[in-house]
Amino acid sequence: MKITNSVKGFLLAIVSVIAVSNVYIFSKVALKEVSLPQFGVYWFGFGLLWILFFAWYRRSFPLFKTLSRRCYLVLMLLGIFEVIGTYFFFKAIHTISNPTIVSFIGNISPAFVITLSFIILKERFNTLEFWGIILALSGAFVISYKGAGLKDMFIDGAQYVLYSSTLGAINAVIIKRKIEKIHPIILTINRSLFLLIFSILALSYLQESWSISYNALKNIFIGSLLGPFLTVIAGYLALQYIPLSRKAIVASTRGLFVLLGSYLYFGDFPKTIALIGGAITIIGVLFIAYGKMRLHKEKLTSQE
Repeated sequence: MKITNSVKGFLLAIVSVIAVSNVYIFSKVALKEVSLPQFGVYWFGFGLLWILFFAWYRRSFPLFKTLSRRCYLVLMLLGIFEVIGTYFFFKAIHTISNPTIVSFIGNISPAFVITLSFIILKERFNTLEFWGIILALSGAFVISYKGAGLKDMFIDGAQYVLYSSTLGAINAVIIKRKIEKIHPIILTINRSLFLLIFSILALSYLQESWSISYNALKNIFIGSLLGPFLTVIAGYLALQYIPLSRKAIVASTRGLFVLLGSYLYFGDFPKTIALIGGAITIIGVLFIAYGKMRLHKEKLTSQE
């Protein structure tokens, strides 16, 4: 039986979501044993190795010769934002006890992307997307709110997810403008390379040991194969067969996979209020995705 392109895209999107969900788990386990700089050196070292092998297999290295000087400046800017944003992401994983919470709060990312696209790229959004933004932000607020005074209003670590999501949204907007000139494989290599260099510099500056336990190395090895490599590659390949809006619908289930993984690995289940907030953020992401689908259909209809 021949598999249609839609089914291929759906399966690849599922692979990407399962892979990124496991990143939360394996990174959480590894960060219990190693520092952030140690983690970064091995995680992004392995990740860069996998993507370089893939680039060699796809014969993608000549693509670097086609880049203009402006594109290299864009890659440098993206690399700097990736370093800061990824640092805060793993800082959140390290700080917040349950990685499911990080995943649920991280659902605010699409809301930030739409908002910045509206401000910077002058892209319009419809009513469904607007309510999706409201729901995603409301759900994140419900999860993060502690009910204490103004100073300690939110759970510790929520601020790191906010910083990471903001920088991720900025990167997404920049990539939107340059994706036709810079191939996804180059973007992936650039990200891993910058993060590896930063991790090595941080490790050297802090004079921390390069030696880590076998157990930590094993978890980092598996996580790096799933994270910096399989998540990105499967995600990009999925977009060859299905629109971004449909991939976003599949991606909205990420929190459920992280929830299952967290329970199986750590026996840890979020509180009811966190589950309610997480459900609200997922509904918000679905609203945004369906809004994008409707906007895409409207554009196609107007062109006919």
